[in-house]
Amino acid sequence: MRKKHRRQRIAAPVQGRSPGLVMAVVLFVALGMGTAGIAAAAEPSETGIQTGADAFADEDFFDDEFGTDAEARAGSAVSDPLAPWNKAMFHFNDKLYFWVLKPAATGYKTVTPGIVRTGVKNFFHNLTTPIRVVNCMLQGKSERMGAEIGRFMLNTTVGVLGFGNPAQRDPRLAVPEEDLGQTFAVWGIGDGPYIIWPVLGPSTIRDSFGMLGDGFLDPVGYVDPRVLSAGIKAFDTINATSFRLGDYEALKDSAIAPYEALRDAYIQNRKKKIGE
Repeated sequence: MRKKHRRQRIAAPVQGRSPGLVMAVVLFVALGMGTAGIAAAAEPSETGIQTGADAFADEDFFDDEFGTDAEARAGSAVSDPLAPWNKAMFHFNDKLYFWVLKPAATGYKTVTPGIVRTGVKNFFHNLTTPIRVVNCMLQGKSERMGAEIGRFMLNTTVGVLGFGNPAQRDPRLAVPEEDLGQTFAVWGIGDGPYIIWPVLGPSTIRDSFGMLGDGFLDPVGYVDPRVLSAGIKAFDTINATSFRLGDYEALKDSAIAPYEALRDAYIQNRKKKIGE
């Protein structure tokens, strides 16, 4: 009887809390992980790589044609020994998207003019230039590094702190984006097992370490206090997702096996970026 009463007292504080409120807190805090301030705690984040909420917002991730499920699996084999964990996290992130991120992005899109959302998107892309520049250097891609620097200077000055994107009119400055996961691949490091992180979404062991390293180059990670940094990351994700509403649903609805389809789409997209 004494043990039973102890269990009841422990459970009592969580009763009555709104599931939506808890999920929202998780979203805003976890989206700030992996930036420089939190990277020391060994939690992965995302800047140049597709992750949970960020995967829904990434343009390249959904723009590619992945073919049939069988064709996708044939071209994107990856070790998946963590499948039980990954499937649980897939369903967790799926609920997080539909219960929190999608409603937030939909409401935000409704009240925010497109020109404002585009400016915000340009600003955050410009802000993460250090990630792309350093990884171009680490891969020995000097021309791309120069293009990234030129694009940053043009968009920061003529584009007014990056809210504008005049560099898009110059084809010489349109170069594929690089991140540390791609750098590791160029260095010959394999994918490692596939893994889905709660909130952050699909990745591999190699790309997870890449996310961690890229976090040190993300200026938002140095914003203090950390809750403000997390809020900025969450705002960036909501803004980016407002441009891709419906894409995740289309991928999921067209797939015979949604978990496998997302895994194969992620691996294919990563292989494409590495090969560019």
